[in-house]
Amino acid sequence: MTDHTLTRNLHSIPHSIWPADALRRAEKTAAQSLGISLYELMQRAGKAAFDVARAAYPASRHWLILCGHGNNGGDGYVVAHLAQAAGIRVTLLAQVSDKPLPEEAHTARAAWLEADGVIQSTDMPWPQDGDLIIDGLLGTGLQNAPRDDMASPIARANRYPAPIIALDIPSGLNAQTGTTPGAVIHAAHTVTFIALKPGLLTGKARDVVGTLHHHALGLESWLAEHPTAIHRLDASQLAQWLPPRRPTSHKGDHGRLVVIGGDHGTGGAIRMAGEAALRAGAGLVRVLTRAENVAPIVTARPELMVHELTPQSLEDALAWADVVIIGPGLGQAEWGKQALRKVENIRKPMLWDADALNLLAFNPDKRHNRVITPHPGEAARLLNCPVAEIENDRLLSAQRLVQRYGGVAVLKGAGTVVADEQGTLSIIDAGNAGMASGGMGDVLSGIIGALLGQALSPYDAACAGCIAHGAAADRLAAREGTRGMLATDLFSTLRRVVNPDVIDVDHD
Repeated sequence: MTDHTLTRNLHSIPHSIWPADALRRAEKTAAQSLGISLYELMQRAGKAAFDVARAAYPASRHWLILCGHGNNGGDGYVVAHLAQAAGIRVTLLAQVSDKPLPEEAHTARAAWLEADGVIQSTDMPWPQDGDLIIDGLLGTGLQNAPRDDMASPIARANRYPAPIIALDIPSGLNAQTGTTPGAVIHAAHTVTFIALKPGLLTGKARDVVGTLHHHALGLESWLAEHPTAIHRLDASQLAQWLPPRRPTSHKGDHGRLVVIGGDHGTGGAIRMAGEAALRAGAGLVRVLTRAENVAPIVTARPELMVHELTPQSLEDALAWADVVIIGPGLGQAEWGKQALRKVENIRKPMLWDADALNLLAFNPDKRHNRVITPHPGEAARLLNCPVAEIENDRLLSAQRLVQRYGGVAVLKGAGTVVADEQGTLSIIDAGNAGMASGGMGDVLSGIIGALLGQALSPYDAACAGCIAHGAAADRLAAREGTRGMLATDLFSTLRRVVNPDVIDVDHD
């Protein structure tokens, strides 16, 4: 069984992401500016994929190579040629089409035939002794579900008892949105070319991409001169936001937070948000909640200053605080509504989550000093649309949230998207399936709030907070697995993650 968890060598994957359609348009321009023919690019792509295949599966001796009738198929012909030259048995299965191949793919196909290569139809019986599949059926231009004639070989490849390496993108995965509108290849490895595409990092990507590899095909200098507004963020970048503290710093330098929520039965949510803020480096954290929650929270975490939420305590806390977090366990009754009405007009940095977002959906407003952190269901309510519409284009949905509500939007999920009003977008490349459990969002709220209090801008605090949240969970998963991970388990690794200057010491 193949583990389809998205992994990669972080040092080999760029931090810039290109919109899929823009990259398709730019590819020819970039190659021409550097004096590289498109066929040479195809040869380089095939060589990059061949090298990954040999490194990942050195004992494989019979490759099934699936070629579509686009340039993705042309890459497949190049891989076939290289594999045959290396003494590997190749069965090349091509999709039949009346349409002519693109010029570069036609040249690659002709080179394969001139090398005595054989082409068979994907409809033919497949040999049973193949030990590796190369997927070159569909490329980055996919918009709709693959047609039946293409869905059939995709399904056969997924059933076949051999790992799959996808060329550029798994066939059937939308390169821009990460959606899978129909049949899709479940790859063990994906070798993407030139630049990263958003769909490799968000949406359903983690289910189907496998281990991600990247090769710029010699276009690095051109890409560096043409930066994009979409970024991939991972744990290696935390140090740029979280430098070592000054030896003479004191608690007042690191932010005073007030955390508001915890209606009847939900005191745990506000406790987790408060403790997460402390673990992420907040100097002082005051919790305003129901009277019944005060003693349990103080007992569990005495470093938190916990008070009953009253009109007076709220007024005092808002005057005292540098940053306000509202929403975890807030509820949608009058108790929570009154608190939100008092908070909504303050000018200090603030974060709204959970029921604060559900209440916001009923009374939309735009605030430039606010971070909102919806999951897809909350985002759907905020935008008054089905959840499926949110998930069908997560980048666009994050942008729509910012356009309507201002500030910074964090659209949570596999491949969390962060957007601001200046049009900057980031995809968070951290986290794992263990985070699909109650309370994780409360912990994230506390982390981002703490970073707001440590003088990060709302956008930077959101990005760094999401990375720290995911990286803490990744450390736990590496040690103990994903199943059974609790939100409070992150406290054991979060402190290490938000101190990136500390060198890991192996105590085993």
